[in-house]
Amino acid sequence: MVVLGVDPGSLHTGYGVIRYDNAGFHLLGCGVIRLHRRKSYFERIGEIYRELDSVIGGYAPVRLALETVFLNKNVQSALKLGQVRGAVIALAMNHRLELSEYAPREVKAAVTGRGAASKEQVAFMVTRMLKITGNPATHDVTDALAIALCDLLKTGMGSAAVPQSVVSSGSAGKKNWAQFVQSNPGMVVR
Repeated sequence: MVVLGVDPGSLHTGYGVIRYDNAGFHLLGCGVIRLHRRKSYFERIGEIYRELDSVIGGYAPVRLALETVFLNKNVQSALKLGQVRGAVIALAMNHRLELSEYAPREVKAAVTGRGAASKEQVAFMVTRMLKITGNPATHDVTDALAIALCDLLKTGMGSAAVPQSVVSSGSAGKKNWAQFVQSNPGMVVR
């Protein structure tokens, strides 16, 4: 199962492609589409579409996952983000990909066990889960990879690769998370 995770933005759009098989999670590719402020907004949306179209052509994912729009005080920013998301959704539909979207807190909870986790905590868990050596380029990349991991975990495709305590929720999840931390001290940053 190959999933493309997208963290949409009007100036920086992160993407990450992950394959899950019996051996676990495998990072296939990731990056950031950096757009110039001098280009018109329509040109930027077109560039995002073309770049992600190329990613889909290169990795042949069967699913695309992205974050839902969060409440934003700046109406113009929210509208622009919505337009970028619309382009990504249209691209997914044109390629007949299965599409899922997740709230930011849902992504954080799936990857770290805490819906209020920081970007640094998400990045740390993403690098651990995908066995990435070194530091991924930006939070745009780790967020996109977290979205793809969330999709694999939420759809049940990748749940065998992660201890059940990480994918549990509710009060039982808190108990299981404590058990996970206790039995995996090397995965916890203090």
